[in-house]
Amino acid sequence: MSAEVETSEGVDEPEEKNFGENHIRMADLSELLKEGTKEAHDRAENTQFVKDFLKGNIKKEIFKLATTALYFTYSALEEEMDRNKDHPAFAPLYFPMELHRKEALTKDMEYFFGENWEEQVQCSEAAQKYVERIHYIGQHEPELLVAHAYTRYMGDLSGGQVLKKVAQRALKLPSTGEGTQFYLFENVNNAQQFKQFYRARMNALDLNLKTKERIVEEANKAFEYNMQIFSELDQAGSAPASETVEDRIPVHDGKGDVRKCPYYAAGQVNGALEGSSCPLRAAMAMLRKPSLQFILAAGVALAAGLLAWYYM
Repeated sequence: MSAEVETSEGVDEPEEKNFGENHIRMADLSELLKEGTKEAHDRAENTQFVKDFLKGNIKKEIFKLATTALYFTYSALEEEMDRNKDHPAFAPLYFPMELHRKEALTKDMEYFFGENWEEQVQCSEAAQKYVERIHYIGQHEPELLVAHAYTRYMGDLSGGQVLKKVAQRALKLPSTGEGTQFYLFENVNNAQQFKQFYRARMNALDLNLKTKERIVEEANKAFEYNMQIFSELDQAGSAPASETVEDRIPVHDGKGDVRKCPYYAAGQVNGALEGSSCPLRAAMAMLRKPSLQFILAAGVALAAGLLAWYYM
């Protein structure tokens, strides 16, 4: 309303343009992220897979493998966060005691798969691309880690809690938390207050406008990686019964440096790392279960991050 009045009174165009630019420069990063990823949120919210999960249409075996996808993702993310804990563009957002999920996910993996769980996991091609992107960012553009950390952890503290309740009810998991340790933040007393604190820390980062825009772009890329998982789900769901899953869904070959397992990446191609792997101790000899189950699981896991934005 006020902008229209000023224009009608003769404020010339250059002044109006400068006002808009200055307004953008003053915008909080959290608000830029919210507005800049709105379209991606809408696309994610309307996928059939997400809607079905919220209705409780999820099998226990799929949820078990979803935990596997989360383990790979957070192993990569937290390795890079540890690497950059002193970087000025990320240090204020480093809260390992409050946020890190790898230890909790390890407990969930042991609950679902037993002590030898590491011999039973594998990574789909689309899920591996997201892991590689996280490693590339952490090693070459650490300021962009903000996008991945904010998307994941703020989601876990909000929408993730909804998913926890759905999973416990649909799968009859123990109310004491076995199998859903991932969603339990023992060192966060008040999730809402912590999220506000985290956003304030993020908004206080000393970043110029261009860097903020790149962070928003990176957050959208994270959503795109998630949507690639959903695309694999669509392909798997439409495959004729006579076709084997391996004919339709690419699965990572399990090769690589096991000392870096499960998230080592070595080379670079088009802004991401090439030649990395999600290596398995038993490699392809252990691939007894259909890879379709993993693809579905990865979609469930990454859906948690997508859904979270609607409950923040």
